[in-house]
Parts: sequence; C-alpha cells; structure tokens
Amino acid sequence: MEITWYGRACFRLKGKDATVITDPCPPSTGFVAGKHDVELLTISHDHPDHTYTRSIKAGMTLTRPGEYEFSELLVTGIRTYHDGEAGASRGENMVFAVEIDGVHVCHLGDLGHLLSDEQVSELGPVDVLLVPVGGETTLTPTEAAEVVAQIGPKIVIPMHYGVDGASEDLGGPEKFLHEMATEPIRQPKAQFTVSSLPDETQVVVLEARGRTG
Repeated sequence: MEITWYGRACFRLKGKDATVITDPCPPSTGFVAGKHDVELLTISHDHPDHTYTRSIKAGMTLTRPGEYEFSELLVTGIRTYHDGEAGASRGENMVFAVEIDGVHVCHLGDLGHLLSDEQVSELGPVDVLLVPVGGETTLTPTEAAEVVAQIGPKIVIPMHYGVDGASEDLGGPEKFLHEMATEPIRQPKAQFTVSSLPDETQVVVLEARGRTG
C-alpha cells in the first residue's frame, strides 16, 4: 500500500485492488490534488479547502458516519468536531479509518479536540495515522501529540500544515515534531505492508506532491 501526500489534508492511498483520495484541496491553498479516477473519495467536512472534487472521479464518496465495505475496502466513519466546542465554532468533522491491503489507515480530517474513549474504541487498531498538526483551525501541536498517544499507531504522518509558501494560514510541523520527541523519517512517499510496520511508533514526514508554485 502506497501513500502520497498532495498537501493540506489530501492523500492518495493506493492499494493492490483499490485507490482512495481524501479531502482534495483547491489551488488557492498552494496545493492541488490533480486528476484522479479512484474507487473511494472521503471528505471529512464541507469546507472549501477539503472539497475540491471537480478533477476527482470516484466510485463512491463518503461524507457520513457508518461502516462501509466497497471494492475490497473496509471503512469506518466516526462523527467528531472541527473545534473543542462540540461544533459550535466550525461544525462537524468526519474521521475515516480505511483498511487497505490489510493496513489500517486513519485520516483525522480537521479534528479539533481530543477523542473520547468511545471514539478510540470505534476506530479500532490503527497502523497509520494521518494527523493535522498546523494548528490555527484544528488540533494544536500539543493536542495532536496527545491524540497520537490516545490512538497508538505504528506510523504517524503529519498533515494540514504550512510548507514554504503554501497553506500559509497554518503553522509548520516543527512544534508537533518537537512534541513527538523523535527524529522523523523524511521521504517523497510511503509504502507499507502488514509485515513492514514497525514495532514502535515512527513519524514519517512526506514531501507534498501537489504544489502549485
């Protein structure tokens, strides 16, 4: 299973039999996902920087909670909030966990609060966690590290942060990386199998492939 980051909260999860795109972002963010024909598109919430779907063709689009099975993919969607006030400031947010090639990947969207024990239980085991770390409109870097501790994934991939002129409304990843107190692995994209997952949590910083500048 291969993971490519296209900036903001947009990833491509490419498995043996199916491909997933998450939260495609518009050029105004400094990133763009490009054209994709995929089995599944997930959208965590309806803000414009997560819903640029005009160049995405998908067999199924998920925006709501529930358990789904589609094209060899097992998906769990959990309703959360974009803020720490039960959605009063920024509304709801969907967290999606996808099992692809036996690897469990969890995309937190624009999560704005720590998870409850019930929500962690609903997610089940998580191998790869895609977590927003740029603050401002989501988790603070400290909260992001706390959510990592709550979930206990094998791999942590930061997302939704500013990168050299793109997504300048967000902070960079440095504070989160400091909170994690571990040297990250930096690479253009990531590949994982069930047997290749590490025993202890590793942070992997991916190169943003969707730069418009």
